[in-house]
Amino acid sequence: MPPITPPARLAFIGLGVMGASMAANLGRAGFGLAVHNRSRGKAAALEEAGATWAATPAEATRGAAAIALCLPDTPDVEAVLFGPGGVAEALAPGMVVVDFSSIAASATAGFARRLREERCAFLLDSPVSGGPAGARDGTLTCMVGGEAEAFEAAQAVFAAVGRSVTHLGPAGAGQVCKSANQLIISGTMQVVFEALALGRKAGLDPEAMRQALLGGSARSAVLEAHARRHIEGATQPGFRAELMRKDMRLALGAVRDHGVFAPGTAMAAQMLEALVNSGRGGKDSSALGELVAELSGLT
Repeated sequence: MPPITPPARLAFIGLGVMGASMAANLGRAGFGLAVHNRSRGKAAALEEAGATWAATPAEATRGAAAIALCLPDTPDVEAVLFGPGGVAEALAPGMVVVDFSSIAASATAGFARRLREERCAFLLDSPVSGGPAGARDGTLTCMVGGEAEAFEAAQAVFAAVGRSVTHLGPAGAGQVCKSANQLIISGTMQVVFEALALGRKAGLDPEAMRQALLGGSARSAVLEAHARRHIEGATQPGFRAELMRKDMRLALGAVRDHGVFAPGTAMAAQMLEALVNSGRGGKDSSALGELVAELSGLT
């Protein structure tokens, strides 16, 4: 399989907070872009930079060397791939689809099998970690599943958007790793916010306590970033709580599918459910600290 390198044209479908920045980085790397999104307004900046608007995913796919997706959930990916006007209608044999969405691992494996059998095309699942800042700066962590041959061919695509890129195994492996990532973050957020609530109830200054903890073995990215946002009251996303809830539902599905005893995952998922049900779904996921503080009798 030949490498997919600039100035080859890519299709990019899904221009949300993450997708728009990733597409922009691919354009800056020298790739030509055909872009599609449910609302064209989100493509304006990319069009100004030289991208071509496509009315459907199929239109974006025609003539592209590879297709990239960054969509909210499993049904969205299925519709874009296989629905009317979808990517599958225009795929040529040997084409590579890189799905940066975070969706169900079992569904990803099925999509890959279907593309291979029906279109002789390859699907790489590459959910990412690093948030909007990582998408903007091109420093995302890419967790990749799929055929090794397709992964090697798409190296220039990954290099344009990510700093850490790891091939983990067959289709769906990237999604399993992303679920592991999200359950670690959510579980860590829960205990970090419980610790801060304990400090506040005991009369400690939260920021002084955070700094002290950062100096020892409790140090973590969650303590560094999420705890700081909670203390500062900075609840603008970021990564929305409702999206973290979606990811934790996926994590619950993954541990169920593989028969893993995971009470911590279940607890973290329930706390995300409670957070969204409390009306904070549009806030940053670190708003979990608000809920823990309320349940602890703190304002």
